[in-house]
Amino acid sequence: MNTLTTIWNFIEIQVLGMKWLNDGIGSVLDMLGLDITTTIGASIHFFMYDVLKITILLCLLIFMISYIQSYFPPERSKKILSKFKGIWANIVSALLGTVTPFCSCSSIPLFMGFTSAGLPIGVTFSFLISSPMVDLGSLVLLMSIFGTKVAIVYVIVGLFIAVVGGTILDKLGMEKYVEPFILNASNVSIESDTLTKSQRMVYAKDQVVETFKKVVPYILIGVAIGAMIHNWIPQEVVEKVLGSDNPFGVVLATLVGIPMYADIFGTIPIAEALLSKGAQLGTILAFMMAVTTLSLPSMIMLRKAVKPKLLAAFISICAGGIIIVGYLFNALAYWLI
Repeated sequence: MNTLTTIWNFIEIQVLGMKWLNDGIGSVLDMLGLDITTTIGASIHFFMYDVLKITILLCLLIFMISYIQSYFPPERSKKILSKFKGIWANIVSALLGTVTPFCSCSSIPLFMGFTSAGLPIGVTFSFLISSPMVDLGSLVLLMSIFGTKVAIVYVIVGLFIAVVGGTILDKLGMEKYVEPFILNASNVSIESDTLTKSQRMVYAKDQVVETFKKVVPYILIGVAIGAMIHNWIPQEVVEKVLGSDNPFGVVLATLVGIPMYADIFGTIPIAEALLSKGAQLGTILAFMMAVTTLSLPSMIMLRKAVKPKLLAAFISICAGGIIIVGYLFNALAYWLI
C-alpha cells in the first residue's frame, strides 16, 4: 500500500503537477540572473511555468480525447442517446459530454443537432451542461492543481448538476420554448465512415492544432491574471473577499464568473493563484464552473436556439446548482485537501 501511495504521489507531483518543470524554469531564470523571490521574478516564473505546463497537458489531453471522440460522431451519439429513457438518458448524455468539445460555445451546435433530432429537451441540456463543465481534461488538470480527491469529487458533482438540471427542465415541459427552426429542422441519419487508426491519429492531431489555436489566447490571459493575483495582490485582500470571513464569497464568485468567457484551461491558473492566496476551495470551483458553463458568448449563442424563458430557467438552474456545490466544497474542504 505504501508503495502504491508513493507511486501515486510521484504521478501527482512530478507527472501531473510537473514539479520538474517548475524547478527547471527556476534554475534557468536563476542562471540568467533573475531573482525569482522578487515580485517581478516570481511573476515571470509563474507565467512561464503555467503556460508551458498547461500547453503540454492541453496537447496531450486533446489528442487522447479527440481520438476517443472519433468513435462518437454526432450521428452515432444520437443513436446511443435514443436507446435510453428517463433519468438513464440524462446520465448517458452527461457522460457523453465528457468526451466532447472543451468550451460551452463549441457544445451548442451539437446541442442544437441533438434537439432537432427529436431527443428530449432534458437529455440535450444534460449534455450541454456537462460538456464544458466536466470533460476528461478537467479531471487531469484539476488533479495537477488540487489533487485527486478534489478532481474526482468535482467531476461527480458536475455530472450530478448536469443530470439534475436536465431532469428539472424536462419535468417543467420546456420543449415549447425551443425555437421552431430547431424543432422543424430536417435530420438525415447518416452512418459515419469507418476510420482507420491512422486516420483517427490524423484527426486527433488536427484537433490538437485547431483547439490550441482557439484556446491559447485564453491560456495566456488566464496565466497573466493568475500571475498578477499570485504575486501582486496581497493575501489579506483575497481572503477578505473570497475567504471564509465572507459568507457570500461563493455567490460573488459565481456572479463574477458568469459574464466571462474561457474554458477549463484558462481558469486553472487563476484558480491556482486564488488557492495560494487563501480563497476557499468551493468559492474557486464555483468561479470555474460559472465561467466554463455560463459564459456570456455561449448564452448569446444559446438564445438563438431557445426562447428567453427556457434560457432563464437554464441559467437559474445551473447558477443555483453551482452555488450549492460551492458551499458544499467549502464545508468539505478540510477532508478534500
